Amino acid sequence: MNNGKVWLVGAGPGDIGLLTKKAIEVIEQADFIAYDALVGEEILCMLPEKVEKVSVGKRSGKHSVPQEETNQILLKEALKGKKVVRLKGGDPFVFGRGGEELELLAEHGVPFEVVPGITSAVAVPAYAGIPVTHRDYTSSFHVITGHPRKDGQDRTDYESLVRMNATLVFLMSIRAMGHVMEKLMQAGMDPDMPAAVLEQGTRYCQRKVVSTVSRLEEDSKKAKIQTPAIIVVGKVCALSEEFSWYEKRELAGRQIVVTRARNKASRLTKELRDAGAEVLEIPMIDTTPISPEQVDLSELLAESEEREVWLTFTSPTGVETFFGTTLAGKKTDLRRILRAGVDLKFAVIGEATAKELERYGWMADLMPEVYNGKELGKALVQTAGKDAVVYLLRAKEGSEELKEELDAGNIQYRDVAIYETLCRENSPLADIITEKIENGQIDRVTFTSASTVRGFVQTMKDMDFTKVPALCIGEQTAREAEKYHMQIEISDQATIAGMVKKLKELCKAQEER
Repeated sequence: MNNGKVWLVGAGPGDIGLLTKKAIEVIEQADFIAYDALVGEEILCMLPEKVEKVSVGKRSGKHSVPQEETNQILLKEALKGKKVVRLKGGDPFVFGRGGEELELLAEHGVPFEVVPGITSAVAVPAYAGIPVTHRDYTSSFHVITGHPRKDGQDRTDYESLVRMNATLVFLMSIRAMGHVMEKLMQAGMDPDMPAAVLEQGTRYCQRKVVSTVSRLEEDSKKAKIQTPAIIVVGKVCALSEEFSWYEKRELAGRQIVVTRARNKASRLTKELRDAGAEVLEIPMIDTTPISPEQVDLSELLAESEEREVWLTFTSPTGVETFFGTTLAGKKTDLRRILRAGVDLKFAVIGEATAKELERYGWMADLMPEVYNGKELGKALVQTAGKDAVVYLLRAKEGSEELKEELDAGNIQYRDVAIYETLCRENSPLADIITEKIENGQIDRVTFTSASTVRGFVQTMKDMDFTKVPALCIGEQTAREAEKYHMQIEISDQATIAGMVKKLKELCKAQEER
């Protein structure tokens, strides 16, 4: 043994919000991850990129990797000394065959831990407005597998189930639905007992059919219900409409792609998820600080004459990099400039950049009404004194529009690159996103800069970009998307809040048509 270890982790039923804190901590320190087909796409997007991952997905009738082989994979990787995570949909021990996987590890003395997950038996009904217990209806619930044993025999004691007058939750039972309903009625259950089938529960695409035991199979076929789905039988199913909540959120049923760099995507992602959308974070760019030794600030730090100096930032990343990396790397701060008698002022491109500046203790003196480089340039021309010097502290490949406006206004400026924006070469989920867009399953792909558009195009090389439903943060980003003939909508305000508002308006308009 080389100190390898296995964590058996429950990923919950699909919604990333139901992934436990312990599960996230374990995933983030993994060397190797083996995941199920039932693990939600949002969760797949958050798996560490540089960690080796393998799909051992299983669905009814479709086993890509036999269970015995999965067991051997876990053992082999642990014996190499790796931290192995076995990521399973739902809870590992609720019909998840987790016990079988641990038997082989225990036999070989491999240490392991179990991280329980929220089971679909409880979460999926809750997302459909069905409480599995209610004091006015039933005081217990029972979870039953619909899979027959290896010999094909169904050994479920239906008579006992019916006598308990409890909520019955059948997992993995869609193929056997007719058989299960018939057995319940033969055991004495009222044919008019409420029953429901819940497809893709807790996901953006979840659907439900609420019926009765005698009609559930017929109604399910009419609705073309597919796996994965669960069956719930009991009086509590009648509460589904009254307790419905999931579908009432503004962006419910929507799947949105966020292309921002992951460390910058959190606010947009959170606001979209809070509104009910399922968000796939597929970062298309990375930002990398330029080494402080390569950034020439000698003129700025050596200012001695009394003059007006504008430090200009075109992104929150620029602010963060300047204060956190560039100045820190040079072991100096703004007192060096202020001691020289300089009239120091700050210009920012928009609200998010202004807020980032405030985090470092400085207030913006100038922010254009329209958040783009062209308008920022115009505002500087109108505001800066004739002898002022403007320092553009920004990405290596910055917008030319800002410089063009400063040139036209005869403003002195220094274009100082302090970080680089790099497009991703590939994404492990590129094929999934491509297929979803081709099939019209993605409602919007959000772009917060021209560089995110370029990164998307570079990563999704073989995609038909005319099918991409793009939402761009502003005109400059939209112009980049137009090069590829995407289906473009533009936020009315170039902010994250503006993009979320626009998405809500677009979804509402689509529903009203």
